[in-house]
Amino acid sequence: MTADYQGIFAALTTPFEDDEVALDRFRENIEKYNQWDLAGYVVGGSTGEAIHLTDEECLSLLGTAREASGPGRKLIAGTARASARQTIAFTNQAADLGADAALIVLPHYYKGLMSPDALKAYYLSVADQARIPVLVYSIPQNTGITPPPGLIVELSQHPNILGVKDSSGNLTLLEEAFPFMAPGSTFLLGAGSILLPALHLGASGGILTLAAVAPELCIRLYAHFLEQNWEEGKRLQMEVVPLNQAITKYYGIPGAKHALDLRGFHGGPCRLPLLPLDDQAKSKIKSILTELDLV
Repeated sequence: MTADYQGIFAALTTPFEDDEVALDRFRENIEKYNQWDLAGYVVGGSTGEAIHLTDEECLSLLGTAREASGPGRKLIAGTARASARQTIAFTNQAADLGADAALIVLPHYYKGLMSPDALKAYYLSVADQARIPVLVYSIPQNTGITPPPGLIVELSQHPNILGVKDSSGNLTLLEEAFPFMAPGSTFLLGAGSILLPALHLGASGGILTLAAVAPELCIRLYAHFLEQNWEEGKRLQMEVVPLNQAITKYYGIPGAKHALDLRGFHGGPCRLPLLPLDDQAKSKIKSILTELDLV
């Protein structure tokens, strides 16, 4: 299944108008992204503020994305809910709307009880009953849980588990789990600052906020890897680090949305409790984009 999930996936933001989801602006963003050779899109992930959306809003975004996506692009839906039962039901609703795969973050509300056995039972239950393949989503800075490499290896043996998306920001899980995962497993990076070294270690590609803000640079970086242009690849990887850090580590989704506004996309505000940027942060992001010739 790895061959179907290689390359660069843009983690899409959710535009709001008067605190309502703006589907027309979301569609326009996707139509603009379609000019680039992206492998696909992720709807309802962390970058899309899924935690702030109702199920109905998530499904409306997914349906719009399916209609607007260009041919040949995969559509991955964030479908995790608090319980396995809810996650299964919502994943299958996403399947009905055309999602190709489900991105499912580790359950974490009762994180003190989320032992490897509990996590294993959750994912196996979902994978058994989901009508589309499942990606395990590790983002320990948000969940407080780092999955043991052995658990990822074990879960990869399930025929309906594609593999993992790792947004930890380091290469540990890739190094310790990927060599032992089932043949054909997918390993997608969620950290644009280390995409190139991850590709060298066997990663399939990336699901990136950076690819929403600067798709052309992410695609170029992936092309340098495929063409073995190592020096150009290293140079570009280092050049995109400040932008990736700004829109993930320092300013987060508000920063990514402001960058999109500067680039002619529909970024706009976030939902509370995420606050708008101050003028200093806006100036910093503009400076970084200018340095990269993106504005």
